Amino acid sequence: MTEQEVFVLADRALLRVVEQIRDDQWELVVPDGMTPRRPGSTLRQVVDYHAYDEAWVPDVLGGRTIAEVGAEHDGDLLGDDPRAAYARLVDAACDAVSRFDDLDRPVHLSYGDWPAREYLTHITYFRALRVYDIGRFIGVDASLPTDLAQGLLDELEPRAEQWRAYHVIGAPAAVPDDASPQERWLAAVGRDPRA
Repeated sequence: MTEQEVFVLADRALLRVVEQIRDDQWELVVPDGMTPRRPGSTLRQVVDYHAYDEAWVPDVLGGRTIAEVGAEHDGDLLGDDPRAAYARLVDAACDAVSRFDDLDRPVHLSYGDWPAREYLTHITYFRALRVYDIGRFIGVDASLPTDLAQGLLDELEPRAEQWRAYHVIGAPAAVPDDASPQERWLAAVGRDPRA
């Protein structure tokens, strides 16, 4: 499975969870563990941050720099209909990723220039964790599709030690031999999948 395919699966999985957020849940404060750099964040703020990240995908893959984009994506991107607004951003991001033709082409990120395939891997991991975190927080099915979980695991394995050295993921958790791909992936990123 390509990085593009795994991204689209993760993005669509997160959209399915966001579409299940009830009107009375948007202003709930999420656990600080979900947003350690922004304690006290509401669910709407978490999703708005992802909306911001979605909005950048076509620009990043289009070769634009942070300076060129400027403040285009600043402010509230969710508006009065957060589910619909988020869905439009996901559609645009998935379209840009699906049409992208050179995964080795450098793209410009806030932390330097990276091959597009690495950018996609970074943001795919983030989306997949949010499927799990938000799904559990709002009380809906937080299961990743099996092909997505396996794709994430395949992408992580060659990078795991480097990501641990950068403190992007934690030490691996133990799982039984019969663990599912989702449980193995969560354990590999330092989460206890049975907690």
